[in-house]
Amino acid sequence: MATNHIKKKRVPVHGVLLLDKQVGVSSNDALIKAKWLLSALKAGHTGTLDPFATGLLPLCFGEATKFAQDLLDADKTYETVVHLGITTNTGDTEGEAIETKPVDVTREQIDVVLAQFRGDILQVPPMYSALKRDGKPLYEYARAGITLEREARPVTIHLLEFVDYQAPFLTLRVQCSKGTYIRALGEDIGAALGCGAHLNALRRIQVGDLFIDRAITIEQLTATEEGARSALLAPVDALLTSFPALYLSEELAKRFLHGQRLALGKENVVIPAQEGRVRVYRDADKALLGTGLMQEYSILAPERLISTNQNPPG
Repeated sequence: MATNHIKKKRVPVHGVLLLDKQVGVSSNDALIKAKWLLSALKAGHTGTLDPFATGLLPLCFGEATKFAQDLLDADKTYETVVHLGITTNTGDTEGEAIETKPVDVTREQIDVVLAQFRGDILQVPPMYSALKRDGKPLYEYARAGITLEREARPVTIHLLEFVDYQAPFLTLRVQCSKGTYIRALGEDIGAALGCGAHLNALRRIQVGDLFIDRAITIEQLTATEEGARSALLAPVDALLTSFPALYLSEELAKRFLHGQRLALGKENVVIPAQEGRVRVYRDADKALLGTGLMQEYSILAPERLISTNQNPPG
């Protein structure tokens, strides 16, 4: 697009854009476009969506990039349409059909097969994936016609819900752990039903505690007046809502931002009941300071800190 060649002054932008990625767009292209539209200095995404997939793609800007890993590790929820009877070389609509079989399956057979894929399972990653072998992504070998042995990896399918079946299209909702390939799941379900399958559609509707209903498209971002675009971002701590909040006094906040471990047992601080990761705020203005680790004996160890030369998020 011609506008991308216009030189723009980059500015510090901090927050999370919940993008509803459209079909046919790569995650990287979506990130580059959003970064340009926001004139942002620093940006990163929290795990990619295949070009043929749509839905929630959280994009991190500025200080939010420090916490992108938390979303990479988060559970994801998808809605997918599995096309039974046709197997493709990519496991989705972008590939070529390599096998076609008649589809003669009942709802009862589908229920039995779905039950086999719930909980902790072992999944062989697809050849068309970004996993690397000898420094080269698997999809490069696949494009050269080479199939490599891949080790099955443990993943967890928290939810595998039947939504609809209009032969040959089976619609499912899946909530899964990081590292799960829905394309591979669709192929494995097709194989278990004896007819093969590929994904006809894939839409991500949730990442961690972030939901698609708050997301906007790149077209909506483009149509928003330039000065108002950054207001569409969720605050940095939108990435951290699964952690308990901890509020510190001005003095304790200063020490925390200097990287000091704090003994909070005798301080006037409400300490979370469980040890583990917390999001830390300055009590006076509710500004996010970063994340920390609550340890034994009410010790707070700083983890990732927000730069103090930026405006408080939110």
